[in-house]
Amino acid sequence: MENIPYDKRTGKIWYNSEMVNWKDARVHLLNHGLHYASCVFEGERVYNGEIFKLEEHTQRLFYSAKRMGIKIPYSEKDINHACKEVILVQKVSDGYVRPVVWRGSEMMAISAQKNKIHVAVAAWEWGSYFDPKLKLNGIKLNISSWRRPHPNSVPWDTKAAGLYMICTLSKHEAESKGFTDSLMLDHEGNIAEATGANIFFKDNSGTLHTPIPDSFLDGITRRCVIEIAKAKGIKIIERKIKPEEISNFVGCFLTGTAAEVTPVSQIDKFKFKVCDLIRDLSENYQKLVRKKFAA
Repeated sequence: MENIPYDKRTGKIWYNSEMVNWKDARVHLLNHGLHYASCVFEGERVYNGEIFKLEEHTQRLFYSAKRMGIKIPYSEKDINHACKEVILVQKVSDGYVRPVVWRGSEMMAISAQKNKIHVAVAAWEWGSYFDPKLKLNGIKLNISSWRRPHPNSVPWDTKAAGLYMICTLSKHEAESKGFTDSLMLDHEGNIAEATGANIFFKDNSGTLHTPIPDSFLDGITRRCVIEIAKAKGIKIIERKIKPEEISNFVGCFLTGTAAEVTPVSQIDKFKFKVCDLIRDLSENYQKLVRKKFAA
């Protein structure tokens, strides 16, 4: 299943309140979401047949839509039910759920006042976002030439499709140079995040430092890991971090729904140790996401 193109897979997709065959979940070429990025989405992990933090993801989906001027024609309860229904129908045990909302094809120009709002939810079995061996030993990041834009120029606190254009460019550039992912700076030149995950650094004292999410998404996994760390007595400092500070840190890791807790072994020419603290946070995160379903 891993290597099958996503438009060739089988099963059902929840599409505008109906379960349709996977191959029939289509949109028209001239839909506004494709041409003008009027599209928001979520990415959710399924562990042992249950969606982790489903309600929080749905709340963020609705927030993103509102920020984009999109009124979702369903309630949060409806979307939660749709997400649960589709993983049951697809028999997803450990996988991924993708709710997506976009403007249709009634108008094809910048303005989209009359466009129908479409909603779909798909789910599939999905393993580790990064190669398990890389995840064990730490992934390597370059530093992207693209920067997170000024918060006054984009709806930066949403999961909107258009915000990921520079992420794809950055990741492709990184992969072409032998790196796994890319570290992105913000509009002021401070460290922001990776292409699809938040970032943390560990100093010699065991304190964790992470950028203030004021021009990029404050991830749900990021917040979970901060809670885990604080409960274990680990000091967390949220602050502006300059790229020249990278050499001062001894450890680094990423957090995200897809990435979970992924150690980083290198950023550009700077190297880090995959230390016990990072392994412990990763193990505790796995216990958190699976504990309520293991009983």
